[in-house]
Amino acid sequence: MTEVERVTSERARPDETDLLSLHEGIAELHASQGDFRTAYEHLRTALGIARTARPTIPEQLRREFDRLRRERAQAREESLRDALTAVYNRRYLDSRLADLLGDARTPLAVALIDIDLFKRVNDTFGHLIGDQVLRRVAELLREGVPAPGFCARYGGEEFMLVLPEVQPGTALRIAEHARRRVAQHAWSEICPGLGVTISVGLSHEPVSGPEQLRMADDLLYAAKHAGRNRVAYRERGGVRVLEHCQ
Repeated sequence: MTEVERVTSERARPDETDLLSLHEGIAELHASQGDFRTAYEHLRTALGIARTARPTIPEQLRREFDRLRRERAQAREESLRDALTAVYNRRYLDSRLADLLGDARTPLAVALIDIDLFKRVNDTFGHLIGDQVLRRVAELLREGVPAPGFCARYGGEEFMLVLPEVQPGTALRIAEHARRRVAQHAWSEICPGLGVTISVGLSHEPVSGPEQLRMADDLLYAAKHAGRNRVAYRERGGVRVLEHCQ
């Protein structure tokens, strides 16, 4: 018999007061085991019982309920964040993109971003410095993203800016400002001789979800092929590359 089952057996009573204690006890046990979802459900049941059985909810129960609710929300948020960079992870990105790309009414731009020559950074300065670069790039990318847009780690040294509800010109300015912030950052403060740039493929097309992501990937390649540290995008059916190199 598990600890939760033991408490359930010992505390099970037909009256509402004991039921309240039962749910409180089970919630406490689940919380101590890290199962905040089940604890939350038991506390929610206890609150319903308390409203029926008593004129006011005990303050201690209210505080415990609020604490578990916060912890549950925090655990969920942490499960959607990349552990190294703190931006959203691929799990969140895929889920959110599926929703956004399925809504043809909402304009959407996606900017696929790659840190230029990142392997050289690791080989020259070491992986600890490489991790610092990833974290700092993520911070710089997040700075200029307007709500409800977001930044996510796409994988490895690649990131993605997801920009719903913006027009092509605005999306291009956001992408270019992100490129410039990274290029002009004081990287030597992390390590003397260090320099970091990014290349960006910006897609803002009324096409299917997979096709828009493929376009962003193709445009990222075009930015790399043009010399890196550039933003590539489509305009009037053709590929354009911003030539700003600082």
